[in-house]
Amino acid sequence: MHRILRVAAVVVAALALPSRLVHADSPIDPTAVKSDNGKWTDKDGNPTFKVEQDGTVDWYTYIGFTRYSAECLRCHGPDGLGSTYAPALTDSMKHLNYAEFFATVAGGKKAVSASQDLVMPAEGQNKNVMCFIDEIYSYLRGRSTGAVGRGRPTKHAPKPAGFEKAEDECMG
Repeated sequence: MHRILRVAAVVVAALALPSRLVHADSPIDPTAVKSDNGKWTDKDGNPTFKVEQDGTVDWYTYIGFTRYSAECLRCHGPDGLGSTYAPALTDSMKHLNYAEFFATVAGGKKAVSASQDLVMPAEGQNKNVMCFIDEIYSYLRGRSTGAVGRGRPTKHAPKPAGFEKAEDECMG
């Protein structure tokens, strides 16, 4: 429930921002600087990935891969590389900040013109997406920089204490 309330707050904040504040002028720095029980954030407190020297990804990025594969792959293609239905998220993530990503996933998006009819459905009520939005974002950030390779990560950090409880609380 706490995550759902945070979802609403982020969407409202993102929609209220002038567009010049939502788009970054340069790529958003994904460097992991802080961990809260294995969940990494960047200098601005946004979810991000952590890949160790030996290629081990953090647990949350690994879960982001599994949730992306279950919920997003059918439109956005394997590994975020796009398809005939939807754009490559590995490209989009190079300029989207967390609030923009969150608002688009939760509220959907339409880009309709004479040459295209692209519709991203609103996933704000889909707990299989929204309960794992941070993890999906972290995974896609890692993919967009090349730090996280294609396919299922071969090595990942162990599941942190408290992960299942938070998952159960959100999923209801």
